[in-house]
Amino acid sequence: MKAAAPKVALVLQGGGALGAYHIGAFEALHSAGFEPDWVAGISVGAFNAAIIAGNDPADRLEKLAGFWHEISWPELPFGPRYLPLQLLHHRLSSAEALAFGQPNFFSPRPLSPYLLTDARPDELSFYDTTPLHKTLQRFVSFERINRQATRLTLGTTNLASGLLEFFDSATQPIDAAHVIASGSLPPGLPATKIGDAFYWDGGCVSNTPLEALAAAQGSEPLLVFVIDLWDAAGPLPNTMSDVLWRAKQIQYAGRAAHDLRVVESVANHLHALAIAKDAGLPEMSGLPDTLALRQGRLDLVHITYHPGANHIASSDTEFSRSSIAARRNAGRLDMQCALAAAPWTHPMPAHQRARIHRVAGT
Repeated sequence: MKAAAPKVALVLQGGGALGAYHIGAFEALHSAGFEPDWVAGISVGAFNAAIIAGNDPADRLEKLAGFWHEISWPELPFGPRYLPLQLLHHRLSSAEALAFGQPNFFSPRPLSPYLLTDARPDELSFYDTTPLHKTLQRFVSFERINRQATRLTLGTTNLASGLLEFFDSATQPIDAAHVIASGSLPPGLPATKIGDAFYWDGGCVSNTPLEALAAAQGSEPLLVFVIDLWDAAGPLPNTMSDVLWRAKQIQYAGRAAHDLRVVESVANHLHALAIAKDAGLPEMSGLPDTLALRQGRLDLVHITYHPGANHIASSDTEFSRSSIAARRNAGRLDMQCALAAAPWTHPMPAHQRARIHRVAGT
């Protein structure tokens, strides 16, 4: 009997301007005929996830590219071809973002938040995200999301509890505020109020919204593409710029590999319990036959962005259009490598239900 085709999920990590890598990864998936049934994101990954889930398949790539064009400044007046000039270009582009914000995304507040006393959490930040609300409304159909044409899951940090909290279109209505909440990274961006609660960027707790998918998987096989923007492994720093970049890598990538291993381990442990129960072992007689024991095969394809030599310590705030294009191209090439390898098509050992596939890019 032919195995059922897996549902496809796309998990998008946070990373600011590095999120342009997601465009290329999705572009390669789309070109190969893989349209996600489920998209999850945190921070900038939430913005990209909402655009994918909130548009018809034929329009997704155009909307993604359009969104990133809208939130970037026009290119600086010189196109650097040599590394020293590229580094200068990127530093000036990052400084432009810090000084003036990003169009249709965030703008500097006229008054320093340090001068405020007894203010609300959504007033305490260096930048205002009001422009982003209108931008998301132009690029995302929340009506499509809320009729669950494609499931959307967004990771946030509850500011009061300090715990990771997920918004899911399968269980609640989603609007622009839920998307922005996932990307409300302090102290640059303000907390987002939803109901009576305030939320910060999900990356404050975990930068990869994988656990929500694993917990809610049904009995059908699930193929998950996990797109990371930060690599936990890296060379020892030789300059202060290297120190700042390395610190960010470790901070934001640290839990991704751990979360993948935990999800794989728990799934395989539950599978072992199911095997023991089906074998009629007396010790398993009282074990309830829950969905958790009967979840389908789980393939976790882990793809990580590796920036080129021209990256800077503040690459996550460097939104130049040339950098966006380079990151998009890297994402496309790396996903093409993963699709060519197709490790999820290989047989799974009988004692396993889940497996991590780490695919090296170009």
